Amino acid sequence: MDSNTAIAALAALAQSTRLETFRLLVRHEPDGVPAGELARLVDVPQNTMSAHLATLSRAGLVTSERQSRSILYRADLQGLRDLTLFLVKDCCGGSVELCAPLIAELAPCCGPAVKSS
Repeated sequence: MDSNTAIAALAALAQSTRLETFRLLVRHEPDGVPAGELARLVDVPQNTMSAHLATLSRAGLVTSERQSRSILYRADLQGLRDLTLFLVKDCCGGSVELCAPLIAELAPCCGPAVKSS
C-alpha cells in the first residue's frame, strides 16, 4: 500500500456513518449485509447509504456482489489488512518491547473462538 491509497482509506473512514457502516460490515463477515439492510441498521436513507458505500468501495474497504435484486456488501478484509500493516509496519522503529502491547491487544480479537465447557 502506498501513502495515497492509505490516505484515501483513512479519509473514507473519517466520517461517522462510513466508519459505523464499515465496522458493521466487519462484524458481519463473511456473510455480508444487503444495502437496504445497512441503511436500516445505520438509520440513513438508502440513497445516502449508496453514496457512503461508493466512497468505501473506491477506498478499497468494501466489496459488493449482486444477488438477485439486491446488492450484498462485505468488508474488504484484505484492504483492512493492507491499511493496518501500512500503519504499523515500521512500528516504533522495530523496538519489539514497544510494539508487543499493540500486537497482544489485537491477538485476542483475531484468535480462534474460545469454547465454553
